[in-house]
Amino acid sequence: MSSTSPVILILGSGPNVGQNVAQAFAAKGYKVALASRKLKEEESTAEQVNISSDLSDPKSVIEVFSKVKASLGLPSVVVYNGKSVSRYSKPLLRNLANILKAGAATQNEEKNPLSLPLGDFTRDLNINTVSAFVAAQQAALSFEQLPDSASKAFIYTGNILNTTTLPPLMDLGVGKSATAHFIQSAAKAYADRGFKYVFVTPIALTMKLIKDRFYYADERKADGSAAYFDIDGEAHATHYVQLAEGKSQGPWQQTFVKGLGYKHFAAT
Repeated sequence: MSSTSPVILILGSGPNVGQNVAQAFAAKGYKVALASRKLKEEESTAEQVNISSDLSDPKSVIEVFSKVKASLGLPSVVVYNGKSVSRYSKPLLRNLANILKAGAATQNEEKNPLSLPLGDFTRDLNINTVSAFVAAQQAALSFEQLPDSASKAFIYTGNILNTTTLPPLMDLGVGKSATAHFIQSAAKAYADRGFKYVFVTPIALTMKLIKDRFYYADERKADGSAAYFDIDGEAHATHYVQLAEGKSQGPWQQTFVKGLGYKHFAAT
């Protein structure tokens, strides 16, 4: 049954960023839909729908949106937070990939990055980019059908690897860079696609434009370096709520600092 409350869909619901974002939007009155491989659909509630989905299969994203529409209604906020970490020979690299967050990565040889098996590269690219692209497509279709007053935002949890390299994690950087590119393209293309938001006051008829917004979010330290071990789920949640509540497209690359919010940093 569709809900009259706004709906957020979070693809990839890990215990740090995913769960904190879900809690923050639930506190704002949103119905929450979570999608990931480990979720149990039978544990869904009236306030939160769990959907089992493997983001290494891009076609599964379309099914996720169909289930959300049928159970809660069209999502007005979509957060892509997909992640998979595998094949690490060194514990430090495993920890580093985990703290970079929201990404699929397979360790490669630093001196021979092109030795990475095609199967691993393809799976990780599907999670980092192809499924994210499908999610953005489905979000745009959803936004077109929503009421004029609805907030409409697509937010991708990124990291610093679209602007720099980390030699043992080449395929993670490839995925982040590719996704950053289509997010930038979407933010530019849809910036002027407005939806009329009309409300009547005793004095005049006022009109505003609520626009589709697309963001690549990347938590940093105050000096602009990667957050690494200090990734903060609550900081993500606070920033994502602010992005969702905005009325127009801000900078597509949302580098932000805990406690400060958005801060521009020059590419490294």
